[in-house]
Amino acid sequence: MTQQPLLSVRDLAVTFTTPSGDFEAIRRVSFDLAAGETLAIVGESGSGKSTTAASVNRLLADNGRISDGSITFDGVPVHDAPERTMTGIRGKGIGLVPQDPMSNLDPIHRVGTQIREALEVHGIAKGAAARTRVVELLEMVGIPEPERRARQYPHELSGGMRQRVLIAMGLACRPKLLIADEPTSALDVTVQRTILDELDRLTSELGTAVLLITHDLPLAAERADTILVMYRGEVVEQGRAAGILARPEHDYTQRLLAAAPDFGSVRLVGDGPVTTATRSTGPDIAVAAAEPLVRLTDVRKEYPIRSGGWRRQDPFVAVAGSTFDIARGETVAVVGGSGSGKSTTAKMVLALEQQTSGSITFAGAEVSGLRGADLMRFRSRVQPVFQNPYGSLDARWTVRRSIEEPMVLHGIGDAASRRSRALDLLDRVALPAATADKLPNEMSGGQLQRVAIARALALQTDLVVLDEAVSALDVVVQEQILELLVELQRELGLAYLFISHDLAVVRMVSHRVHVMDHGHVVESGTPDEIFGAPQHEYTRTLLRAIPGARVLDDDRAA
Repeated sequence: MTQQPLLSVRDLAVTFTTPSGDFEAIRRVSFDLAAGETLAIVGESGSGKSTTAASVNRLLADNGRISDGSITFDGVPVHDAPERTMTGIRGKGIGLVPQDPMSNLDPIHRVGTQIREALEVHGIAKGAAARTRVVELLEMVGIPEPERRARQYPHELSGGMRQRVLIAMGLACRPKLLIADEPTSALDVTVQRTILDELDRLTSELGTAVLLITHDLPLAAERADTILVMYRGEVVEQGRAAGILARPEHDYTQRLLAAAPDFGSVRLVGDGPVTTATRSTGPDIAVAAAEPLVRLTDVRKEYPIRSGGWRRQDPFVAVAGSTFDIARGETVAVVGGSGSGKSTTAKMVLALEQQTSGSITFAGAEVSGLRGADLMRFRSRVQPVFQNPYGSLDARWTVRRSIEEPMVLHGIGDAASRRSRALDLLDRVALPAATADKLPNEMSGGQLQRVAIARALALQTDLVVLDEAVSALDVVVQEQILELLVELQRELGLAYLFISHDLAVVRMVSHRVHVMDHGHVVESGTPDEIFGAPQHEYTRTLLRAIPGARVLDDDRAA
């Protein structure tokens, strides 16, 4: 007798009502998922993968509806089930691990309280039993000192720990199905691998089926039994993971695989302007012979640690003696895991944080000594592009106003010239002029990141600090943004400080790489040196942790 699938989706269609009319986001989507199996839905932004997942537990936006087809979960037709039925299924039958823990954890409540609420709502445990279960769940997902962490607020935990809290919440009620929507895309590779390993172990022990939503085809092939590839709302290919990775049939699947950065990808830059290079495996980093645009010399950053008692605690050392240069027209990458000090380094270069000791100079001037008009001139020449364009662009402003704002602040031009400059910048980042009047919520993540780059170039920029600027983008859009950055660098002579946890991407675009671990630069060299013959064990750990690396290597060997 054939076992019935835990989840069965047949000819699913989802329609959204918009001011310009109805929009059919997904069409004719069908698949089955058996108990204990993992199915990955793969595709770029806007492909319909997250909409499909949201349909399964009926968490579509208010303007969305299931317009055709059926969804059956554990024998229950959930596509038209009353909300009361779905309330009982969510959490207890279908768990959810969303992508962004800062958006999905309540900042004003302790993490233990938020997990306990999930247990109490579904009648799993109450009172002291619930508090005990919270500690067990945090320990289960690998959080150290779970009793202390349960009393902390989300902002007091690292990104990896916050994601583990969401996994604990998703598994709290021992669901039969877990939906994991891009659960690790914004995490560094070592934390990502640890969390995915933990998720594999936990779901295997509990017999939980997993619906994994991701834009990363190699990661899906490594973690899933079956892959379903979506493009523009439709399923274009599905099958066993190993078969799709080895022999992708659809053009779009082939494109996804080709766009995924790995160490066989073609580098987008040459050797760059640096004329001398030596190798180091410690804090003394080789620098360019020519006068650099930026120079960091023995830079150290400490943060005081608050203590409730009289005993004085040693400060937390975020950066411990970094020394390196950035030449004009050069991309210098700083890589490392969460807490390595790479983002703190970026903040100091941007003069958003001041170093505890050491020196940072820009065009020969000490950055920490800049004040008034000198500081304003510095800020006009050094601009950031952050990871999340939705968070760095004002949701109330049109694209044009966001691009014009730096010019307004620095008193550059009149309204007509600023408008002309904004339209020219949109053209430079390959966005149509009609984009100028759109709001952020009308655009994709890739389009918004292009807007963020255009805004960074609105002034006479010499250095752009890119802090995880492509890590949350799907691989196709990521490839486009990287090519755009390289093209702009060649045209404008820009220097980039490229902060990233993605070593394959760094290899493609950088001229020099510095690897950080716990505040120290542990290795430095050219991309060929770092990725071809890593000297430090931490660098080798980062390389081994790249999602899908083992699968891709096995496939190439075959």
